[in-house]
This record gives sequence, C-alpha cells and structure tokens, in this order.
Amino acid sequence: MSDEQRPPDRSIPPNALTGPVPAVAGPVPGQGVSAAWPRWPDRPPSALTTAAREFWADRRPAASVGALACCGAVAVVAGPLTVGYRPGLGLAVLAALVWFAAMPALLRRGRRLDLATAAVSVALAAMVAVRDAGWVVGLCLLGAVGTAVIAAGAARTVAGIGLSGPSAAAASLRAVPWLRSGVVTALGGRRERLSGLLRSLALTLCLLLVFGLLLAQADRVFASYLPIPRLSRVPAQFVVGVLALVVSATLAHLSRRPPSWSELALPPGRPARRAEWLLPVVSLDVLVLAFVLVQLGALLGGHHHVLRTAGLTYAQYARHGFAQLVVVTALTLVVVAVAARRAPRETASDRLVVRVALDVLCLASLGVVASALRRVDLYVETFGMTRLRLVAITAELFLAAVFVLVIAAGLRGRASWLPRAVVLAAAAAVLGLAAVNPDARIVQYDTRAGLARQPDVSYLAGLSSDAVPAMDQLAEPLRTCLLWNAPRDGQRGLRAWNLGRSRAAALLGRTGPVDSAVSAPCAALFVGDAQG
Repeated sequence: MSDEQRPPDRSIPPNALTGPVPAVAGPVPGQGVSAAWPRWPDRPPSALTTAAREFWADRRPAASVGALACCGAVAVVAGPLTVGYRPGLGLAVLAALVWFAAMPALLRRGRRLDLATAAVSVALAAMVAVRDAGWVVGLCLLGAVGTAVIAAGAARTVAGIGLSGPSAAAASLRAVPWLRSGVVTALGGRRERLSGLLRSLALTLCLLLVFGLLLAQADRVFASYLPIPRLSRVPAQFVVGVLALVVSATLAHLSRRPPSWSELALPPGRPARRAEWLLPVVSLDVLVLAFVLVQLGALLGGHHHVLRTAGLTYAQYARHGFAQLVVVTALTLVVVAVAARRAPRETASDRLVVRVALDVLCLASLGVVASALRRVDLYVETFGMTRLRLVAITAELFLAAVFVLVIAAGLRGRASWLPRAVVLAAAAAVLGLAAVNPDARIVQYDTRAGLARQPDVSYLAGLSSDAVPAMDQLAEPLRTCLLWNAPRDGQRGLRAWNLGRSRAAALLGRTGPVDSAVSAPCAALFVGDAQG
C-alpha cells in the first residue's frame, strides 16, 4: 500500500498521558484550587478609588507644635464658652477659634478663594449672636458647616463639593492619628515621663471630684465653699472640648492635605449631532418662552387678572403653581448641564449655536422665576407673610442668581468657577435672610394698612425676640398685646449675649406692667383670632 492510500494514524502518542497537565484540567495537588485555573488580569482601580485611597492613607507629616497648641487651646476654652449658656456670643467666638489651626495652611498656599469661603462660614456662624429666631440660626449653622468643609477641602468642582461631607467625616478619623503622631514627635524621649504625670493628674482629679461631691452632699456649710454648679458642668464641658478638638484638627489637617476630588475630570461626553442636540433644546426654548408670554398678563394684570380667571382663587393660583414652577426651574438647570456636555463644539458656528440656545433657555427660565415670585406676592398681599413664604421667596431668588451665573459662564466660555460661585450664592442668600431680620419683617408686613384680612395675632405672638422692636412700633392695643406675650429671656453673662435678645430685653424693661384698660382688648383680640 502506498503512502497516499495509507489511512492517517489516529493513535494517541505515547507521551500524551505522561506529559504535563494543563492548568485548566483541574487543581494541582498541594497548590489549591486557585492555582489550577487561569487568573484574569486585575482591573486597574478607577481614578476616584485611587484618590480615595491616597486621601485616607495620607497622614504625614505629623502635626506641628503650633497646630497642637491651637487645637489644645480650642479644646480647653470650648466648654466654658458654651456649656450652661444659651447660644450666643460664646458659640460665635468658638466658631471662629476652630479655624486658627487651619489658617497657616490656607495663607501659606495662597488659597484666597478658600479663605473667602472660610470667612463666609465664620460670618454665618456669627449670626448665632445676632438673631434669636431658632429657624434662622439653624439655617445659618447648616450653611456654616457646609462652607467650612468646602473651604478646608478646597472643593471647586461638582464632584468635590458633593464629596466634601464624606471627606470631612473621613478627615475627622484621619486627624486623630495625625494629632497622636504630632504629640509623639513633640515629646521625643520624654513620652514615658509625661504619660506617668498625666495618669497621676487624672487620678487626682477623679478622687477630688468623687470625694468632693460626696462631702458636699454630707454638709451644706462645706458645700457653700465649693463651686458645685460649675462642677456639675464638667462632664458636658469635657464632651464639648473633645468635639471642638476634633473639629479644629479636622479643619487643620484637611487644609494641609485636601483630597484631590477637584482634580478628577469626567470623561468627555460623546458629542451629538447638531440636529439631534438642537431640536429638543429649541423646542424647550419655545415652550418656556410661550409660558412666559402667557404669564405677562398675570405679572401686569395683578389682582384683576386673577379674579377674572374662572374658578381661580388666590390660594389656588399661588399654591397649585408655585411648586411646579420650582421643579421646572430646577429641571432646567439639569437640562442646561446635560446639553452643554453633549453639545458639538468642533466649529465656531457650533459654539455660537450652543451659546445662543442655552442662553435663551436661561433667560426664559428667569421669566419662570419671576412668575413664581409674582404668585407668592399675590398670595402674601392677601393672606400676609409667614416664615415659610419668606424661605420660598429666598429660594426663588437664589435660583434666579444661579441662572445669571450660568449665563455669565456661557458668555465667558468657561465654567470652572461656577460650582464654587453657586455655593457662595447660597451662603449669601442665607446671610441675606438673616440680615433682614425676618421675624421683624413679618410683623411689619402683616400689620400694614391695606391687608385684606386681620393679622394673625397668635402667630405674631409666637415669634422670637427679634420681632420685639417691630412690635414696639405698632398702634395700641395690638402693641401691648404682642409685647405682653413676647419672650422675656434674660441674658446671663457675656457668653450668652445675643443682639436680638438684648434689644428685646431693653424694650420690655421699659414697657412695665400691662394696664388693665388695655388687657381686656388684648384678650378680645386673641379670642377673635381663635374664633376666626
């Protein structure tokens, strides 16, 4: 048989069963299952993950002696400044002191924008010594915390600002070993000796505190020589001191080693074709402009336009439209952001079309904001001013400022400054709300001549001490009625000083007792208000 006619050899080679076993055939004895199978290559960590790991691991260098001294001083004075006193000047001073350890880093690196934001944070916290209204103070303190972590973390982008809260929380944990390493470095070879001294002092204080309280309770004469009221504040002062130490160290370390969130850049979006991008944006432009043109009748017609509308009352016109217009305004900002990211910018004509289309949308949205403000104005003119309505007006004015900033960014051709500018605009809105003394404005507005209904005396009587100067300017018997029910909170020392409470105490001190000839009409006012 020739080679061409011989069938192919299909037998198994002799070394097929004795050769090396491939890795995929199963586990190799003695090496475990993981060594038998091929391993996929590890995926490289994302830029965000890398930045988070670097931020958490960065605890060097150790805290300097100056930083330790500033943080320690803040911890010592924090308790005596605030514990046992109403929020006032003491808390405002403490809010400024926690920045002392962070100032060298901000000044040394020339971070002027962060310094300005830190100053805004201190100004917001200072409102606790100016206003007595709890809701105003709460808004200011929230704004102070937000601007503080943004300034210390050098957040300049949307991602950096959004992650500033988690960054501050992580930095508070990272600052503890930073302080500990600073103390160890500063002590050097004297560490053991000082540790023994501190243990001895702690034991001495505990013994004196326990035995002193027991002996004071056993004998009143002995107790009269001891500062028992102040001793009772020691636990709270210790807790406040620890919190102030952590806050000061967090701001200091965050200012020296800020996270790199703001350096992360989003991957460029895929540009859409001009027709794909322009059709929805121009359609939205036309829709919003049509709405604004229809609203011109309401803006110019005022009360008569609303009353002529069939089945439409002031309450329906304001309530049923205001919330929707706020949502439209917020969604427009989202549309502008997405459209600006996907817009084609290859040619000069592309850039011109993008600028015109988005600027028209922003200008039309300002008309939507004006319509929302007019709706609130119509409602307030009829039913009076309240705290919630003041907040709504402030929020709409802030949204209008955001649209103006967006238009300015479009005209300048770059928007890297826009996120921080929006933050400062929000802080300015809160500061402006506190500066106008909203409780006093409510009294002035709701008691003016021409209001369609009688003022809500019970609501006005529940306002804070900030409204007392405005109450003092009213006609009788309403003046005495409101002053009679005004809060009379006495000031207890400089640490509890507050401008609103101080002015109210001075005016109420001159008012004296309520005349019986006025008390009867005053009671009638409250009864009539309750029945109405």
